[in-house]
Formats: sequence, structure tokens, C-alpha cells
Amino acid sequence: MFNVTMKSMLEAGVHFGHQTHKWNPKMSKYIFGERNGIHILDLQKTIKEFKKAYQYVVDSSKEGKTFLFVGTKKQAKEIIKSEAERCGAFCVYEKWLGGMLTNFETIKVSVRRLEELENMENKGYFKVMSKKEVSRLTKEKNRLTKLLSGIRNMKVLPDVMFVIDPTEEYNAVREARKLGIPVVGVCDTNADPNSVDIIIPGNDDAARSVRLFCVSVADAIIEGREANKQPEQNVEENAQNETETAESSENTGGTSVQETTEEATEENVNAEDTSSVDEKVEQ
Repeated sequence: MFNVTMKSMLEAGVHFGHQTHKWNPKMSKYIFGERNGIHILDLQKTIKEFKKAYQYVVDSSKEGKTFLFVGTKKQAKEIIKSEAERCGAFCVYEKWLGGMLTNFETIKVSVRRLEELENMENKGYFKVMSKKEVSRLTKEKNRLTKLLSGIRNMKVLPDVMFVIDPTEEYNAVREARKLGIPVVGVCDTNADPNSVDIIIPGNDDAARSVRLFCVSVADAIIEGREANKQPEQNVEENAQNETETAESSENTGGTSVQETTEEATEENVNAEDTSSVDEKVEQ
């Protein structure tokens, strides 16, 4: 459930934009005014757009779609990584490699190379190599781990991209748009809102603001996934209830037959006893 409030956004500094001379005029409709040379975002409009984005993510998650979080700025990378892991999304938080989406097959080759190096190390092959060779392979493994750890299990292209600062992550956004992957983006006053499909106007530089957006989007993914599981659970529960009801009916039915049989037997015995008495009277 969307639980972001005006107060929480104010406390996180969501309303602070960039210096006025760095603005993008296309963001003007989301700007409230300026203070001390800094643009101030209109939080009424921010929360309206944020709710739309949140619901879109929930609905997409309900449909079983996959998500890719992108944010490589210093103040965003750790939050992007932790929240993506929490909600089961893929992520790029160190560096966007050109062709990560548009040349995905080559990226998968790099992932296989990483797995190969890890297997070599785990099986002890590094122990029989020269120090120079081990150093070279270790550096290669560490570099690939750093760059690919967030997408190494991504077997196919993601369905939705969530990005902090589409201006900074221009290459990632461009590749996603080229492939028709919807982009949900947090756009500051210097961004082009047309570069994303679903905009969240807000401060994309302050760590607290970035955290608020990332946590909310991760919550939306989890909410959608849980809602998707609920009908399955209901079906299982209904099936179990029906089975229990059927078993109960069978047991009840069996008891009724037994009781009826016993009652009939008692009636027969009583009838026989009465008949015997009558016969004795006659005699």
C-alpha cells in the first residue's frame, strides 16, 4: 500500500531541485518556485505522479514481470543494491556497460566467463598456477563480479526498468527505450521528463530522498507479488476445505448408516421379544 506522505517527502528533502540555471524547461510544470537560487518541486504534483508510478509497479509485479534497478551515483548505488535484493529485482549499481541490454548475448558470455573463473578457483586450479597468472585471473574475476553481480541471474531481458536520475543513466535509459522496455524514472529539475515512460518528479541527489523512492518501489514489487500469490493460496485453501468437507460428509454418512442399522436391529429385537411374549400368552 502506498504510504508516502507529504511530511515524509519534506523530511527526505524530495522537494529540493537543482540550481535554477541548470534546469530543464520541460520540468517546469512540476516546479513550485525557487528559493535562494534553487528550484523547489511541487510536492502535490510529485505525490500524484508517485502514486501512479507505484500502482504501475504493483500491477506489473502482479503480472509476474521482472524489474531492473539502475543507479550508479555514489549516493544511490548502495540503496539500489540493497532494495533490489530485498524485492528480488535485478540491479546495476557500479557501472553501466554499453550493450547491457541491446547486446545482451555478449553480456551473458561475460557472465559465463565469471562462472568459469569461480569454478576454477573453487576446484583448486588457481593453486597450481603461477602467481602472475593467478593475479591476472583474480583481477578479472573481481572486476566481472563487481560489474555483473546484480544481473548474473538475469536470463532474459527485464520487463521494467526503474532508474534514479535518467540524465546520469542516459545510456541505460536509451537502451531500454530502444528495446521497448518501460522506464520508471526519478527526475530532478535538470532532467528531460520525456526520456522516461513514467515519471516521479523528485530530488535524485540526496541519499534520504533516493532511499524513499527505492524503498517505495521495492515495496510495490513485493506488494504485487504477494497479491499474485493470494489467489493461488485461496484456491489451495478452497480445495483443502472441499476435501475436508467431503471427508466429513463421508464420515457423517457412515455414522448415520451405522446408527440406522443399530436402530433397525433394536427394533427387530424388540419385535421378536414382543412376539415371544404374545406367543407365551397364547400358550
